[in-house]
Amino acid sequence: MIYRFRVILDNDTEEDVFRDLEIRETDTMEDLHNIITQSFGFDGMEMASFYISDDEWNQGEEIAMFDMSEAGNEVMVMGQTIIKNVVHEASPKLIYVYDFLSMWTFYVELAEIVDEADGTDYPNLMFVHGQIPDQAPDKTFEAESDDAFDEFEDDVDVDDYSDLDFDENWN
Repeated sequence: MIYRFRVILDNDTEEDVFRDLEIRETDTMEDLHNIITQSFGFDGMEMASFYISDDEWNQGEEIAMFDMSEAGNEVMVMGQTIIKNVVHEASPKLIYVYDFLSMWTFYVELAEIVDEADGTDYPNLMFVHGQIPDQAPDKTFEAESDDAFDEFEDDVDVDDYSDLDFDENWN
């Protein structure tokens, strides 16, 4: 069977940026990573991870490019994880993060499952909409409560050493 995915860039720009692609259900998550990077024009040389997601796009278990965990804490690895073992009709959503310094973040959703078409090479980029910006969109993280942390709330002057219990010129 063929999985059709819509991959949407998480951005706050005026124009939506997404790609529709097809891939065999028996391909690996690394194959999915490769078609995503190619379809958005990345060179694929940066670290990336998929995260299993729920219906509200909450980040769950990681599927990493490499297992860098300590012994006993193994993680799923893209090259060894078959797509259909992670994504299916009951769990159709993933979050994909490319380049952990820039944090390109994408929502990946299984749109439909279809029969393989004769004469079509897979993976297959079906549709392109929008141009990816020159740099990753800024992320804003909201506090979970109304009591948000304010680092300047205590009125402490970090450049005033007079109240501190040490000799400023100790050496």
